[in-house]
Amino acid sequence: MTQAAYQPSMLDFGTDDGVAGDGAALGPLAGRIRRHELTRGAWLDHLPGWVRGSDAVLTTLLADVDWQAERRRMYDDVVDVPRLLRWYGDGEPLPHPVLTAARTALTRHYAAELGEPFVTAGMCLYRDGRDSVAWHGDTLGRSATVDTMVAIVSFGSPRPLLLRPRGGGSSLRFPVGHGDLVVMGGSCQRTWEHAIPKTARPVGPRVSVQFRPAGVA
Repeated sequence: MTQAAYQPSMLDFGTDDGVAGDGAALGPLAGRIRRHELTRGAWLDHLPGWVRGSDAVLTTLLADVDWQAERRRMYDDVVDVPRLLRWYGDGEPLPHPVLTAARTALTRHYAAELGEPFVTAGMCLYRDGRDSVAWHGDTLGRSATVDTMVAIVSFGSPRPLLLRPRGGGSSLRFPVGHGDLVVMGGSCQRTWEHAIPKTARPVGPRVSVQFRPAGVA
């Protein structure tokens, strides 16, 4: 794997209530996370800087995760997936304890709306601005009429998350930075699509950690 250079932030010190020995910690959710109501029953919650001491988490993710390059069929060709991937299934230990704590905290906070625990953790490494993900909704393995929730914790260089109504319409842009939390719920995965676009700007690596219930990919 060719790993992009990463420079720790001088402002990311962590807190005394860290869940890990390296000082990484979670901030509170209640009263801080902001909900954006979309359309057709979809919503997005956003909380900048939820993970404190997030430099330590990113360092672990870049160094210790066995990232995989994949190829997928697109039309009549097989192409490289423009990002590196790692999937953590049910019961598989996560690479940093703050991620395990985050999954537990999110399951507890969204219990009434979620109806089931977050189980899996899909991870994407965007090495630089050339890596991206195309417009999609996370519905694989679920009926087209069943809503699901996806929680994303981001580490590293800020990248915009774009959302648009499925079938066409104006897109919305949410800046997602180091240690930020984004949760897409309601009908969001069925009635909206999301993407991380390429950028010509020089950007460092970003790791996206996506928590999902069982059966969603």
